[in-house]
Amino acid sequence: MSAPEHDVVIVGAGFAGLYQLHHLRKLGLRVTLLEAGTGLGGIWYWNCYPGARVDSHVPLYEYSDEAIWRDWYWDERFPDWQALRRYFEHVDSVWGLRDGIRFETRVSAGTWHEDDRCWELRTDGGNVLRTRYVVLCTGFAAKAYVPDIPGLDGFGGEWSHTAHWPQGGVDLTGRDVAVIGTGASGVQVIQEAARVAEHVTVFQRTPIMALAMQQSRLTREDQDEAKAHYPEIFERRTQTNSGFAYPERGVNTFDVSEAERLETYERLWQEGGFAFWAGGYSDLLLDEKANRTAYDFWRSKVHERVQDPAVAEVLAPAEPPHPFGVKRPSLEQWYYDAFNQDNVELVDLRATPIEALTDTGVRTTAGEHPCDLLVLATGFDAVTGGLVSIDLRGTDGKTLRHHWARGVRTHLGLASHGFPNLVYLYGPQSPSGFCNGPTCAEVQGDWVVDLLAHLRDTGTTRIEATSEAEEEWRGMVHGIAEMTLFPRADSWYMGANIPGKPREMLNWPGGLQLYLAACREAAAAGYRGFELARGG
Repeated sequence: MSAPEHDVVIVGAGFAGLYQLHHLRKLGLRVTLLEAGTGLGGIWYWNCYPGARVDSHVPLYEYSDEAIWRDWYWDERFPDWQALRRYFEHVDSVWGLRDGIRFETRVSAGTWHEDDRCWELRTDGGNVLRTRYVVLCTGFAAKAYVPDIPGLDGFGGEWSHTAHWPQGGVDLTGRDVAVIGTGASGVQVIQEAARVAEHVTVFQRTPIMALAMQQSRLTREDQDEAKAHYPEIFERRTQTNSGFAYPERGVNTFDVSEAERLETYERLWQEGGFAFWAGGYSDLLLDEKANRTAYDFWRSKVHERVQDPAVAEVLAPAEPPHPFGVKRPSLEQWYYDAFNQDNVELVDLRATPIEALTDTGVRTTAGEHPCDLLVLATGFDAVTGGLVSIDLRGTDGKTLRHHWARGVRTHLGLASHGFPNLVYLYGPQSPSGFCNGPTCAEVQGDWVVDLLAHLRDTGTTRIEATSEAEEEWRGMVHGIAEMTLFPRADSWYMGANIPGKPREMLNWPGGLQLYLAACREAAAAGYRGFELARGG
């Protein structure tokens, strides 16, 4: 066998990829990280649209390494994209990562070579890298979804998907802005545009159940005081099911009186962020009647803020379009207040669908809405899209896209049969979209680092998930999902936002603790569910 020049090639310079690079180099492995952008941060390199901001508060949304957080200070509880970019530069100054990264390098294809037990990766620049192992850290939002809207090519104004926003920015001041989509990026753009644009037209298909962010400024003094508790906070976030540090109540909705329940809802609402979603009653996502109490509370909060009852009803209807929380909630600051402004118009696409784009605007069944800037906040081919967009060919020459054509199959949400020596982090059938990103980057990442150390120390040169283990894990994912309310919504969690994509639960729905237990159990049993081979 011919030894490859790399032990590990990592793809993606976000939280997971940088964590892998740092820790795998400490093992003495020959590691290179490939990143399509020109800077660090993964999604926080690409997310530079107006209002782009993290939806998980600090210090939960950062690495737990004291060498990094001891001398780092944030300005806000929920930092914006510029702050995240500065943070990753600080991470690099502590960990010294840049010399192991090739920027502006997008992996376009990969082929497994059985004789040499290695992967041959090809980049869009024509370079070839041979590596024993591949660790894909592309994230769950690596491939934007641009819907097939008639007339898009002929639109006379400026347009961009939020995920492809020009790095130099776009000034919204005085513009006629149309925003299609009301997910997280849509909410954030609409808030900013409402303040400076001449007119903002919001095209809503399904109401977003946005939660109050409850943003606040952070002083150095406050952070210095809080840092005494950081180790405890970071430890606690690994012991929850969401990767956050919200205490898990272990109490069901109807175990308490209505008065106590409303008091709890109000407290969680004032706490802000995901507290109302992840820190409430245990049966929120399991029992429809319990869920309805949370929805009704949320609806009352929206109606308190929107002056026009008809507009409020479109934003928060009496009958929920789906159970509360089965789509990832967005966080808002003044989103609902914006609809009280004369320059903001809401278009209900359920009542008047889009027919086409014209040279000057968006035409619905009710008429044309002029605009000179079109923002597509239409989301992502989430969880699997970034992975299958790489032409990865495994043992039988078939692609990962082909392997998942009839539904995702993984073992532990980490690896797939037919693709030896390849793992993916924050990927399909892992906690992914249900878990705080930095928490997953560390706890799931530690498992992969330990795995690669074990393979090196035992002289193992090949590891592959079995098809039996894949089917067992798939059955667990779907079995747990069926016990929840998640299948009741056409969400990206279910792959239902992409035409033709199999409708199935794409994330591990059993919580972080059960997931970690399964991973540790497999490792303790000699990596059960994998076939290992030495030599080479």
